Amino acid sequence: MGCGSCTTTKDGQPKGCKNNGTCGTDSCNKLTVFDWLSNMSLPNGEKPFDWVEVRFKNGRKHYYKNTDYLPLTIGDIVATQAQTGHDVGMVTLTGELVRVQMKRKNFDQTDEQKIYRKASQKDIDIWVKSR
Repeated sequence: MGCGSCTTTKDGQPKGCKNNGTCGTDSCNKLTVFDWLSNMSLPNGEKPFDWVEVRFKNGRKHYYKNTDYLPLTIGDIVATQAQTGHDVGMVTLTGELVRVQMKRKNFDQTDEQKIYRKASQKDIDIWVKSR
């Protein structure tokens, strides 16, 4: 999509993030995160950070521990632990940048909630219907 949802100036350039339509992210809004560490590899012997950021409807985001080491990428739909049952959301960030975001937001890692699984088709159908 790359800035297609931004408002435009009279010459057709998107205003949004000031990248003039070349940002290459999902869209220009407050929930979009660009993973600027994605092209960097971990040092030898280092395990990837096992927390991910998940976005839910109505703009809510939360951090979840990937206890089963599922191969998750940005955009995957996952079923997560919730206060009552489970919730379905989209992975918005993985890897070391999650650690940076958690530190920036003073997230308490003892509040450990986990990702159950990648969402099944039934989960996705219910999720889409409720949006």
